[in-house]
Amino acid sequence: MSLPPNPRWALVCHGGAGTIPRGRLTPEQEAAYRAALGDAANAGAEVLREGGAAMDAVEATVRLLEDDPLFNAGRGAAFTAEGRNELDASIMDGATLAAGAVAGVSTTRHPISAARAVIDGSDHVLLGGEGADAFARAQGLEQVAPGHFFTEARWASLERALGKLGLPIPPRPHGVGVDARAALAHDEGKRGTVGCVALDRRGNVAAGTSTGGTTAKRWGRVGDSPLIGAGTYAANTAAAVSCTGAGEYFIRLGVAQRICALVEHAGLSLQQAADRVVHEDLSGLGGEGGVIAVDPHGRMAWSFNTDGMYRARIAEREPLTVSIYKDEA
Repeated sequence: MSLPPNPRWALVCHGGAGTIPRGRLTPEQEAAYRAALGDAANAGAEVLREGGAAMDAVEATVRLLEDDPLFNAGRGAAFTAEGRNELDASIMDGATLAAGAVAGVSTTRHPISAARAVIDGSDHVLLGGEGADAFARAQGLEQVAPGHFFTEARWASLERALGKLGLPIPPRPHGVGVDARAALAHDEGKRGTVGCVALDRRGNVAAGTSTGGTTAKRWGRVGDSPLIGAGTYAANTAAAVSCTGAGEYFIRLGVAQRICALVEHAGLSLQQAADRVVHEDLSGLGGEGGVIAVDPHGRMAWSFNTDGMYRARIAEREPLTVSIYKDEA
């Protein structure tokens, strides 16, 4: 793929796909989600507008979403069956194919920054569990008590899920606070994730994804979000892609890399590739979810087979667009 001499910057972010039909959100919830997505997209856009790198824009955007209890990532993450928050994230640089990821971290405030640190501070791609938190501490990343990630809405979802499974409800974590904003969170089902893709003025793309996983997950389950090629992929020869959905299906299909391969090797447009993988491959396998993407020419795309997906996009000479429902642009 030949690059334009002066590519425009562009950014797309998402806050998860799932059961979000019109009428499901209250007006207050809808306003809160739209504002949060807009703020996150604008934060990344400011990095790009000032000539910053796509990787920096992705990290800045995802960090804001991780700190917002409306989303299933960082603060506001889903709980495991044992009552823990185990967080996953990944990030990839399309210019160099450098990638970093963490899985199952429980004390690192910003998993996306831990994933970025794996690139900058190690020879590895994916670190997991207590070792990933220890690495993050060694890199000077902020650590928090487990209660930092607690929200009442996600705990209530855990109690409902465990009741259906006939499993015991664990003790509530210590040191939890009350946040009125967290009460606005909507349970989108097992498809909550946040992510961002960006193109900078140098023509480089990047992608990042972060999640709290699925409610009542067991046995150290890891989904697609920290797996390069499944939930996140970026290559300057094709595009940057971040995914959200039922992770097991995205892993089996290698959704993020598959979209990039269709762009690079089959000559499909970015939107065509995203739609084919989501509406044919993913739907055909029985999986649900969505993707966001951007290519080195500044073309942006999103595609999902659920009732809705929290999403926003912004680009040079294009205004911010924030959408939630299927019938929105």
